[in-house]
Amino acid sequence: MKIGVPKEIKNNEYRVGLIPASVAEYVRQGHEVVVQTGAGEGSAIPDERYVEAGATMVSSAEAVWESSDMIVKVKEPMAPEYGLMQRGQIVYTYLHLAAVPELAEVLLERQVRAVAYETIQLPDGRLPLLEPMSEVAGRMAIQVGARCLEREHGGKGVLLGGVPGVARAKVVILGGGVVGTNAAKMAVGMGAQVTIVDLNLNRLRYLDDIFGSRVQTMHSNVATIAEQVLNADLVVGAVLIPGAKAPHLVTRDHISQMQEGSVVVDVSVDQGGCIATCHPTTHEDPTYVVDGVVHYCVANMPGAVARTSTFALNNTTLGYGLALASKGFEQAVKDDPALALGVNIYRGQCVYKAVAESLDLEYTPLSELL
Repeated sequence: MKIGVPKEIKNNEYRVGLIPASVAEYVRQGHEVVVQTGAGEGSAIPDERYVEAGATMVSSAEAVWESSDMIVKVKEPMAPEYGLMQRGQIVYTYLHLAAVPELAEVLLERQVRAVAYETIQLPDGRLPLLEPMSEVAGRMAIQVGARCLEREHGGKGVLLGGVPGVARAKVVILGGGVVGTNAAKMAVGMGAQVTIVDLNLNRLRYLDDIFGSRVQTMHSNVATIAEQVLNADLVVGAVLIPGAKAPHLVTRDHISQMQEGSVVVDVSVDQGGCIATCHPTTHEDPTYVVDGVVHYCVANMPGAVARTSTFALNNTTLGYGLALASKGFEQAVKDDPALALGVNIYRGQCVYKAVAESLDLEYTPLSELL
């Protein structure tokens, strides 16, 4: 199979779909790899490294898309790439289609075989290709939240860890999954007063075990969310429903009652966000203010630490990508139920139920089409 790696064109997106070591593994298994010139520069990977690994370098995205059976990316295709997708081509990347209905329509119309990193799911419920970026985003959420709390960035001028004789900042994390856990690690490490809110009591018990008295765990309900959010200095939205839009847990009314200069960081914004006043922003212009509350809603947060993110992502995407290339699409998804759950669009049909429901599309089980 011929594998294509175009340069990412999303605003300030510096990650790349394949690192040289991954390219070498595809080549070792008999595949060809075409990489767009400069694709790895944002992750500090020069073109020479790809050539040494066995890749062919081409100068344009058009050349990559036109010649490839499978495209390996990081972020969803952008509007300039829509016309480059071909019938039957495998597009293997993060898609988050529930938040990008126009992309879903293009994938359906062009009959692309679309495999979403974020919906590949193991029998135990884990999302192995989402986990590494969730780890990065969770840790970054506290880092950027602390920065936004500084007065020069519009915040109330609060230091997360406080100092002797002065109260620590209160950090409320909505969701105790991978993002929430990693956010809590950073917030605790910086000395903040941390509360994690989640619906799953078993998860709360686990978090209580690993953090002990360093965090407060609270069961999620309307009253609890209101009480915690209104008294928070920093709120981190870390809610995920695989493939579907995130529910709005924080309302506009909540935001209006928060203290001026408080900060919200909505990590789930690429799935629609769990804070009602959030909309996607970019690294170039990451924040805005609503009712005096600073909002940080960058949809590709891990892109800011591109080298770490790219290598972490390749650790998990390579195995599934090699299966698609070496076995062929149909056989690979038949052999691996986890990979089959990653298929969102196939033969012009939406085959992932949560996406279909979110976008009001007809749902067709993948098994009926294979």
